[in-house]
Amino acid sequence: MGNQKQRREALIYHAKPQPGKIKIVPTKPYSTQRDLALAYSPGVAEPCLEIAKDKDNAYKYTSKGNLVAIISNGTAVLGLGNIGPEASKPVMEGKGLLFKIFADIDGIDIEVDTEDVDKFVETVKMIAPTFGGINLEDIKAPEAFEIERRLKEELDIPVMHDDQHGTAIISAAALLNALELSEKKIEEARIVISGAGAAAVSCTKLYKAFGAKAENIVMLDSKGVIRKDAENLSASKKEFATDRKIDTLAEAMVDADVFVGLSIANIVTAEMLESMAENPIVFAMANPDPEVDYDLAVKTRKDIIMATGRSDHPNQVNNVLGFPFIFRGALDVRATTINEEMKMAAVKALAELTKQPVPEQVNIAYGETRLTFGKEYIIPKPFDQRLISEIPPAVAKAAMDSGVAKNPIEDWDRYREELLQRSGNDNKVVRLLHNRAKMNKKRIVFAEADHLDVLKAAQIVHEEGIAEPILLGRKEIILELKKELDFDADIEIVDPTSKEFDEKHIRYATKFWESRKRSGTTLYSAKIRMRERNYFGAMMVLEGDADGMISGYSRAYPTVVKPIFEVIGRASNVKKVSTVNIMITDRGPLFLADTSINIDPNAEEIAEIAQNAANVASTFGFEPVLALLSYANFGSSSHPHAKKVREAVRILHESNPDLVVDGEIQTDFALNKELLQSQFPFSKLAGKKVNTLIFPNLEAANITYKLLKELNQADSIGPIMVGLRRSVHILQLGASVDEMVNMTAVAVIDAQEREKRRKAKAQAK
Repeated sequence: MGNQKQRREALIYHAKPQPGKIKIVPTKPYSTQRDLALAYSPGVAEPCLEIAKDKDNAYKYTSKGNLVAIISNGTAVLGLGNIGPEASKPVMEGKGLLFKIFADIDGIDIEVDTEDVDKFVETVKMIAPTFGGINLEDIKAPEAFEIERRLKEELDIPVMHDDQHGTAIISAAALLNALELSEKKIEEARIVISGAGAAAVSCTKLYKAFGAKAENIVMLDSKGVIRKDAENLSASKKEFATDRKIDTLAEAMVDADVFVGLSIANIVTAEMLESMAENPIVFAMANPDPEVDYDLAVKTRKDIIMATGRSDHPNQVNNVLGFPFIFRGALDVRATTINEEMKMAAVKALAELTKQPVPEQVNIAYGETRLTFGKEYIIPKPFDQRLISEIPPAVAKAAMDSGVAKNPIEDWDRYREELLQRSGNDNKVVRLLHNRAKMNKKRIVFAEADHLDVLKAAQIVHEEGIAEPILLGRKEIILELKKELDFDADIEIVDPTSKEFDEKHIRYATKFWESRKRSGTTLYSAKIRMRERNYFGAMMVLEGDADGMISGYSRAYPTVVKPIFEVIGRASNVKKVSTVNIMITDRGPLFLADTSINIDPNAEEIAEIAQNAANVASTFGFEPVLALLSYANFGSSSHPHAKKVREAVRILHESNPDLVVDGEIQTDFALNKELLQSQFPFSKLAGKKVNTLIFPNLEAANITYKLLKELNQADSIGPIMVGLRRSVHILQLGASVDEMVNMTAVAVIDAQEREKRRKAKAQAK
């Protein structure tokens, strides 16, 4: 049932709202006749003539320099085999998506309908003038070797078959670090390679480039150990054939220091692991199931250093750590090839990056207190934002040093800054959010679970492991909707109107009455209110029967806020509850406050809203840089509306001098670093990238975030409630399924943070 559900969701994902995963969008203005005359006839003739004089001008006047062709013939697609060029297209589009989100490279997929090497090579050569680089993908061996070799020889742009070199580069970085931790030298390491395909051959060649000795390497194919005395060996297998008189994997593993698996699942036994040398290194990279189960391996050998291709275990060998950044560096210096020096530079940069202190955002993403170089951290994590500022420069420098760069970089600091700006185009906040929530799941009440979209969100949250949903609402309706969604998991359902919950209903009502009896609430009215889902759900959270709650999908915001305030109330150190929306924009995440509650806050309240928004940004791993917005700039108006913002800034400067905050300031100056630097160089914001915007009133904040959401198609996470005693968050009316899933992750993280604070407080006592 699960596989059928996943199949349906995958098909819908690729089909709706429009087929495919990528599209082309204009990068120049096109609204006026003048724009169109420049874009096409007659203006377009000018760059054409310049390129005719010098072909290199194509890099100056067209998108060639940031365009990579992702080319396949569909002969070795993932684990699906030879399924043909058309069937490979979703994978190639997916590769284009990864190029874009990790390195801001535009990838165009091209599926070639031939298995003939000559025809394939000729086709790629004929279309190569369009592109700045060629990424070959999912082409079966041995043809893949010949195709790549010929294209590298015959083209003057970077060419790489990622299936070969991607895994090689990432695993080589991991291997260098693992050997360092186990105090072994690569020149002396005895290495077993399970697999003889394109990736295995490329990995082994790269290990040799770093010093591994041929006499210490044993490679196996599906028939067993590849020996020199075997007949009819291919050229690639001959290079790695051994003269040892052994035939099986079990024999090869005896006293081996390293096992590298690029083959099939579950071929390595506990006995084989026990036969390996001290401090064995095992890279079991078959997907989705490795050559040996991770839990079995670490249970069998306490001294093991292990990596897999899976994200649910430490040390994931993931090609996305390599190819986007290698091509980024190659394109940026207009390299004529991707040579061994560039690949080795990427390996060294990845290995070195692992040893550097890990940014808090990465720790947050993976739910770690502190990731440090060691047995369970031998390669960087895919969410590490430093990858784009470290790997491309290393690759670019290697291209320059090896004489293949046609456009050398002179200002490396500026180049790194440009790379970081590119990373803003792919905002990883949502992935960080989900990943962190999964690390310590919490029980979250879905207060409107008898609505289809809410239940769908709960289903996704359950299946993705983001939270443990508690379904609140009419039980018979929930059960009906669960059938409709094929949601057959055994999830707790709570119906406040059911006799089954009478005891809890009375207990909650009594508690609520005791807390509100001097605010006009009678025991009778308390019992009536506990029949309402938002009162009942909030009491579940208050009493510890749940860790958090989301509501608001079907009801206007004010009607949901009231019971939450009455039941949960403000935290003891908070004067005003406020909300923050995270807007996912092309320039990176923007934290906006207060978007939902405080209509016209005074200076002290704005200061508190700002401090709380800064705390939210920090919670998500971002160093807060706050602009307090107004229609005026730094004292240019004496109107009370501007003066209250100015006063809020003064309060913040006094109470928290380390906080990067300034204002009052207009939005364009806040978001445009160059404009701000030129006009107000004295500002604390000068030279910094603002990521948190504090508004003078609710109108401005609410209007702004909804404009961003609708006009710029910016995703929104929020409103995130700040200042309540428990983790309760209210959705916007009619929130989408994705928005509800994201807000559930927020509720989980909020609950996690509260739990951490409680434990820290208890330990302090």
